Amino acid sequence: MKNISQNSTIPPICTCQLESWGLIFVEGPDAASFLQNQLTNSILGLDRTLTPHLAKTNSAVRLVGYCNPKGRLIASAWTALYSVNETNDDRFALFISKDIAASIAKRLSMYVLRSKVKVIDASADWSVSGLYGTNADIEKYELGSDEIGLLLPSVLLGQEAHARGLIAAPKSNEPQKDTGELKMWNYLEVMSAIPRIVLATQEQFVPQMINFESVAGIDFKKGCYPGQEIVARSQYRGAIKRRLQLAHFIDQPKASVNIAPGVELLHASDASQPAGMVVLSAQSPLDANRIDLQIECKLEALEDGEIHLGDINGPVLKIDPLPYPLIEI
Repeated sequence: MKNISQNSTIPPICTCQLESWGLIFVEGPDAASFLQNQLTNSILGLDRTLTPHLAKTNSAVRLVGYCNPKGRLIASAWTALYSVNETNDDRFALFISKDIAASIAKRLSMYVLRSKVKVIDASADWSVSGLYGTNADIEKYELGSDEIGLLLPSVLLGQEAHARGLIAAPKSNEPQKDTGELKMWNYLEVMSAIPRIVLATQEQFVPQMINFESVAGIDFKKGCYPGQEIVARSQYRGAIKRRLQLAHFIDQPKASVNIAPGVELLHASDASQPAGMVVLSAQSPLDANRIDLQIECKLEALEDGEIHLGDINGPVLKIDPLPYPLIEI
């Protein structure tokens, strides 16, 4: 592996396989209008990305949510527009948590009806990798002829910006060579404070409860989609009393602490009901004893007292600043 800059603490361009990520293709002449009616964000007018380029900027990459009729998120995904090679038809790729990919593809298929759309869960046939490194070098990164990919928002750690991307390629018999660490990828995802829905957190959050509107995951000017009325009401009536926060704790050596998504948080003043839950978590690559988390938490629980992870005797969480301003509701 070649070092791009000996003076930079940002790693060179690195890739690592993401076993927890899957891929859904939605393709066909009506794919754009179909997805427009299903997702929280607008996908009409997305720039088409052609090989060997990565999709980049908001004109080509969108964070999207998929809600149930009650306005609760059942999925989140990063999407970009590509082409089906043989026909040049629209092909939207949804990079999504693998543990929900099959059920979401099935649910989307239920609403195709007479539309000229095909929904394909490609998670078994395509592998997803994470890409990270310096902004300048990842901007110039080129994909292989059978790969697709997109850039995610950079993560600022200290004074340095760490660029990130997602790449998908058809699986082959050749083993993939990882040049980076999964620990770093997971850490950057957590520190971005951009949530990802997994099986354990399905139907737990109205989008604004995990800052979806503040990370450009909702378009309030687009047309209807499942749960749209409730999402809009939450925005304009100021009904959100919970938010996504960044937090951390220092793990004790050899301690067994459950940090998985969905683990509950308890406030010291009221152990009878949860104050929130873990959204994502990662061990810090900079400190072997530090665990960083995205948590969804009651705003009143942040005012005073201690928030514990897992149970009232669990680790006390320290709340950290978000890397972006919240859109006030």
